[in-house]
Amino acid sequence: MSVNMSAQGSMADIPKDLLEQIKELERIFTVDQAKLKEIVQHFVKELEKGLSKEGGNIPMNTTWVMGYPDGNETGSFLALDMGGTNLRVCEIILPEEKGEFDIIQSKYRMPEELKSGTAEELWEYIADCLQQFIEYHHEDEELTHIPLGFTFSYPATQDYIDHGVLQRWTKGFDIDGVEGKDVVPPFEAALKKRGLPIQLAALINDTTGTLIASHYTDQKMQIGCIFGTGCNAAYMEDCGSVPKIAHLNLPPDLPIAINCEYGAFDNEHVVLPRTKYDIMIDRDSPRPGQQAFEKMIAGLYLGEVFRLVMVDLHENKDVKIFEGQDISKLKKPYTLDASFLSLIEEDPFENLSETADLFQNKLGLNLTKPELELSRRLAELVGTRAARLSACGVGAICTKKNIKSCHVGADGSVFNKYPHFKARGAQALREMLDWPDKTKRTDPDPVEIKPAEDGSGVGAALIAALTIKRVKEGNMAGIKNPDSIKHSA
Repeated sequence: MSVNMSAQGSMADIPKDLLEQIKELERIFTVDQAKLKEIVQHFVKELEKGLSKEGGNIPMNTTWVMGYPDGNETGSFLALDMGGTNLRVCEIILPEEKGEFDIIQSKYRMPEELKSGTAEELWEYIADCLQQFIEYHHEDEELTHIPLGFTFSYPATQDYIDHGVLQRWTKGFDIDGVEGKDVVPPFEAALKKRGLPIQLAALINDTTGTLIASHYTDQKMQIGCIFGTGCNAAYMEDCGSVPKIAHLNLPPDLPIAINCEYGAFDNEHVVLPRTKYDIMIDRDSPRPGQQAFEKMIAGLYLGEVFRLVMVDLHENKDVKIFEGQDISKLKKPYTLDASFLSLIEEDPFENLSETADLFQNKLGLNLTKPELELSRRLAELVGTRAARLSACGVGAICTKKNIKSCHVGADGSVFNKYPHFKARGAQALREMLDWPDKTKRTDPDPVEIKPAEDGSGVGAALIAALTIKRVKEGNMAGIKNPDSIKHSA
């Protein structure tokens, strides 16, 4: 799918060296229909491998969320969301009305120094925030046990819903002594130290929360996705299709939510069309060889791909770009994020004056009209590639589960804010799943990616409610401390 140049006919004004570079960039960043289909085929195999006893690149973590809410869940629940930039604490009240909820919330900044500090500092800070929240919203109230759903959006292995062993840090965190350990005991110890009336009922991933919360308000939702700083998806599998939990002898048709963690798709570099710039990003990242898929599509990396191309063009003797200018600001890794590309793509002016201002203010560079045109085209190429590759995960789950029609609940900064991301993703799904042409332009697509419900808040609360409900019903599969969960009800 080609995206028109911003100013029609302006290609004629671009010098030959830049024109050749644009053509080369179009060649390396374009993902055609045949490639999309090849990626989806390999993706399905990798999803299946992740569910097998042996496992694979994609963890396909079992979440112990067994089924969707039925709308009859009631009560007050806390949700804690530990993201990359903010810590969010919510109280969610589920009333008698089906599919409804009330929410109060507070956000706390995640200090940068915490990300490379000690484990104790991290848990102490989080417990402090929870204490502030309770003191502010429940001043002078005698509270007994409040059940908590903890959204811990980092790859974790869960043998139980109320515990989780961190596999590896992502999103810029690098705290020693946490990887390979259960995060729940030190978290609970920090709560206990402060005498807080909070009982952890479920440790969840934001993507699983997105699936559950979205289905709560729209029963057509069958996949939850995140397109943001990272990328991921969750969907409901049958226990009988998960060989790695066969030893538990669960009913084969019992549903279990799977948190794919498919940012690690194709770590072996079999099928993804990586450019030299993607290889550079991987090489210089904190974890080379990991999260191959994520590094091509997630918001954290889009600005960096763009920046690396620009620096490379400047250093190419055959190309004249930013001549006689100081590009030291552009040379700083991760100085540009996805919002920089968004602003370029949103520039409504034929002379790209907003893009010119952006380069001037952010990087101290004065761009010629041809350089502006090249920047615009490159932003479109990087943004379009990200959207098309992102859709492959959804296409793979639909193919594996033979889903012909559903809604997909999507969240994350790239999905919500990046221009044309939804339309480009929809076009890619059409190509990879061979949908027939629409009879009317307004007809919905068979698989529609829609804005999700709040997964890390409402989703976490719903999963806490579901966990308490099934403990009461006597279904203890994947629950470590059923007695304390029962008491939190």
